[in-house]
Amino acid sequence: MHEQNAGVSPSGPQDVNGQLKISQDDASGAVENTAARAAGAGEGASAGTSATLDDVITDTDDEAALAIPAHEVAEWRLSMFAVYAKVRAAPSSAEAHALWCRERDALFAGHPASALLPGDRARFTGLRVAPYDPAFRFELPLLPEGAGQERPVRTGTDGIVPFVRLGTFDVPGIGTLAAWRHAGYGGGVFVPFRDATAGRPGGSYGAGRYLLDTIKGAYLGARTGDDGVPVYTVDFNFAYNPSCAYNEAWACPLPGPENRVAAEIPVGELYPIL
Repeated sequence: MHEQNAGVSPSGPQDVNGQLKISQDDASGAVENTAARAAGAGEGASAGTSATLDDVITDTDDEAALAIPAHEVAEWRLSMFAVYAKVRAAPSSAEAHALWCRERDALFAGHPASALLPGDRARFTGLRVAPYDPAFRFELPLLPEGAGQERPVRTGTDGIVPFVRLGTFDVPGIGTLAAWRHAGYGGGVFVPFRDATAGRPGGSYGAGRYLLDTIKGAYLGARTGDDGVPVYTVDFNFAYNPSCAYNEAWACPLPGPENRVAAEIPVGELYPIL
């Protein structure tokens, strides 16, 4: 199952390059973040990871946390879709962001399908999210560059997961990001990214974050422009960590080369998680 709440055997992060785990140039950031988490997490925390392409995480505490009944996974998904519906209906972007923070904190703290490990949940007081900055909100056309490119992602839980590129977002002051369509069951628009804050102390998760993932409701809206080109609301303040940031047993597709930018994006969810 894509990214989170699968109730399956563990596999760790998956690169949208099609590689298992994180690519070699991501290794230092992800390992640094894992070490930081292990130093400050509860008893259920994983103690480390490596950057080889064949590793599969087998920490038994992490794996046990994936034993979530299917109906609770479904309820989590429905709850998250409802959160984003409220976000899109909010009277202002800042109010939408405050609501998003409150609702996600409540779900992570109390929902049976929360990705938090038991030790982390016991001391959880809220996800670390930067204050809202309107400079990181954009209305962007989905440009045709790269459309049709295929990225088969090998995972430890779902075999080969196909992604097909929909096009490219050209983000002012940040760079270009590929938008992907999950070509398997469920479809959906998927935009991961990794920026210059990844792996830095007080920065973001070393392996990257998610900007849009419509399979799980993470979608701020889109419209068709006068020229017929879709225009998406892209707001980095709503960037969030993949589930493998909380528990490395989750299978998480991560940013490939087309979704890595040199700019610093200091908004959205931060890392360590607590």
